[in-house]
Amino acid sequence: MKDHPGFEQGPIRPPNEARSLLLRITRNCPWNQCLFCPVYKNRKFSLRSVDEIKQDILAARQIADDIRSLSKRSGFSGQVNDAVITTIFNEARYHDNYRSVAAWLYYDTRACFLQDADNLVMVTDDLVKILEFLRKTFPGIKRVTTYSRSRTIIRKSVKSLKKIHKAGLDRIHIGLETGYDPLLKLMKKGVTAAQQIDAGRSVIAAGMELSEYIMPGLGGQEMWREHALETANVLNRIDPHFIRLRSLRVPQRIPLYQNLIDGTFTPQTDDMLAEETRLFIETLDGIHSTITSDHIMNLLEEVSGSLPKDKNTMLDVIAKYQMLSDQDRLIYRAGRRGGAYHSTDDLQNDSATYHKIKNLVADIRVKDGKEGVDAFISGLADRYI
Repeated sequence: MKDHPGFEQGPIRPPNEARSLLLRITRNCPWNQCLFCPVYKNRKFSLRSVDEIKQDILAARQIADDIRSLSKRSGFSGQVNDAVITTIFNEARYHDNYRSVAAWLYYDTRACFLQDADNLVMVTDDLVKILEFLRKTFPGIKRVTTYSRSRTIIRKSVKSLKKIHKAGLDRIHIGLETGYDPLLKLMKKGVTAAQQIDAGRSVIAAGMELSEYIMPGLGGQEMWREHALETANVLNRIDPHFIRLRSLRVPQRIPLYQNLIDGTFTPQTDDMLAEETRLFIETLDGIHSTITSDHIMNLLEEVSGSLPKDKNTMLDVIAKYQMLSDQDRLIYRAGRRGGAYHSTDDLQNDSATYHKIKNLVADIRVKDGKEGVDAFISGLADRYI
């Protein structure tokens, strides 16, 4: 099986696409200048040919057929179950593409995510050909999604976007990040708030679902209030289907780290992020988006729900964190950043973990002071980037 033709896959995908079939349509990012982004740096963008992508789609289909054949030979009637998955993941003759497709079949999401950063940069007719071929080759797929940039989307007419949708693209993920123009400029996003609004409205007008990512913490302590307010105002004018929170982290390998070193950018603390998120949620108004906080980098995973009905519930989640004692907020932060906590309720529900983290934090504080504790927690969070 190791000699079976494979197919390309890119470095990232949205967390909610973890169980999707991943196919690489373009390589890397055509913009690649955002100060906060650790991905694609020092990697050249390139388009892939329609024929090359079609060969990858065929290779993925052949692998899927092989896996189903293995299931039938094993007496499982083509079902990709625990036994089939165990065989493919444990035997060296099956390469990574087999494992990827096997996991997709096992979870049966019938979803496909097209990588990399901005596939709408392709000529419309080429993208249409790829989508139509994908749908023909995998007729069981129910949802196809991709990343794109607002600046790219506004270069296409709504008519072209409708054509792309008709060919098989259901949802577009856009990194809005912020709606505050001075911050967009500072972070080298290459787009204005007005263009973000136009792009989002065009996607919706074309009949596709729209997922907008925003980045709590991006304004730092210098612009946090404007960032929260103006981002909410931009989203109020778009009314996207999804708003996804992706809190900023500033590890040494991203360009923004230099701003931190030279003092022109001061990161928000976790407590400040909670207040910034509260102001952001509070300012959202007149829209019907679903908010998700589905990433470990976010402090409060439970800030999730549908607007307007769940707005107060989300604000209550933030208030509950803010009302914790100083010690419990510190323990929760360490547990959350370490992957042990998903809710502030976990502080009471798991006493063994609580006391373990409490003792760990106390030991670090004795040795390195409060700054040492903060550095320890920050290091835990940075692992996920």
